[in-house]
Amino acid sequence: MNTREWRELLPRIQDLAVQQGLAYNPVEFETVPESFMMEIAVYGLPVRMPHWSFGVRYISQLIQHRMGHSRLFEVVFPGNPGRAYLARGNSLAENILVTAHVLGHADFSRSNLIFRDSQRQVGEHIVEQAATHARQIAMAIEEHGQEKVEAVLDAALALEQHIDLNHEIGREPYPQFLDPKSGIKASEFGRRFAALDPQSSETKDRAARRRAPIPPHPEKDLLWFIAQYAPELDGWERDIFLAVREESFYFYPVYATQIMNEGWASYWHARLLREADFLPQHAYVDAIKCHSDVVRPIASGEKVALAINPYHLGFSIWEDLVAKHGLAAARRTMQEDDDASFVRNHLTLELANELQLFRYKADTAGSIKVQTEDLTALHEELARPKYNFGAPSIAAAEVQVDGTLVLAHDHHCDGRGIDIERAAKVLEYIQRVWRRPVLLKTIDGDGRPVEIKTP
Repeated sequence: MNTREWRELLPRIQDLAVQQGLAYNPVEFETVPESFMMEIAVYGLPVRMPHWSFGVRYISQLIQHRMGHSRLFEVVFPGNPGRAYLARGNSLAENILVTAHVLGHADFSRSNLIFRDSQRQVGEHIVEQAATHARQIAMAIEEHGQEKVEAVLDAALALEQHIDLNHEIGREPYPQFLDPKSGIKASEFGRRFAALDPQSSETKDRAARRRAPIPPHPEKDLLWFIAQYAPELDGWERDIFLAVREESFYFYPVYATQIMNEGWASYWHARLLREADFLPQHAYVDAIKCHSDVVRPIASGEKVALAINPYHLGFSIWEDLVAKHGLAAARRTMQEDDDASFVRNHLTLELANELQLFRYKADTAGSIKVQTEDLTALHEELARPKYNFGAPSIAAAEVQVDGTLVLAHDHHCDGRGIDIERAAKVLEYIQRVWRRPVLLKTIDGDGRPVEIKTP
């Protein structure tokens, strides 16, 4: 690739984006080898805490890449400044398209409320923060050994999806005592006995308070709960749990708005390409071909669609929304929605049929017909994986007298059971840091109650 020619076009594309109404923090662009691109995609950040699971993901990504099933053109990280890594093997046309695409992402992450709340809490320098976490873990390995640190990382990363966005990152521990207004009323005998005590009224008030149970309510933020209340957790172990939790808060908006975000970036790279009359003709034509590849449905030719392409779905919804209601209305939606509300509010029956999102079947005569046009069911099918990072809804329900941690699976909320074998492995990881038995209450695939307990 001729990097110099792309670098010369870069400020002109950025100026055009601003003229078209995009508002974004500065973005630092860097070209890197494809091997480094795969590492970034697998780890989620340019530098991140070391763990064997990332190696497994890397091998999977490498196999997919070598089989021709995946290719990475760019990886972008929101912040101030944002960071965009482009594959060194990209052509000029690909980098022109990717640059416009990245600016669409940057506009989205600066304007969308979920991203803004995340950056308010996590900060705008996650790359540097993740590098600090990696250094802290490297120091822990040096001091405590690979095996001990890896056991803590096993548990923390097994729970990385289990955070609670209804609480701030910097939340306080539970109150030690129950609120007297909501506590159990003292008996008549208890009041008369307390009246005989010669202690001062202040001391009597303190003695009368009842200790709050732990947890005082079902706690979904398992990373925070274990960091705060595991009976024998050392400080360095607690820091690892909180570091994983902080990074999970950062990743949540990316997960919760993938369809919107990729669709918005695709809409804007297409729009900017149309307006960029300064592009060389050959580069413009090639970039338009790249756009067609990016936003096509996954099923094409001999390929089989295993999932909906978020670029294709998001781009189609944004185009439909802008055409019907205008760019200002689309921008308000971009600022306020997540994928679940975006799909429910703006994926219409007409558009779903046009995109062939409903299930089809062939009859005996060989003709293909729509099997069902249940739009609500389609919405729920697309939105369901977005809840709770796609993980089962599990909360810390109780700490028993012997220290056993009781976890409860809210299968009514999830509408399904869980993988028992996988759950047992996660409980094993948790026990290593909780250092007491761990019990999970759930249901099996047939809906029957099941309890899984570590030895």
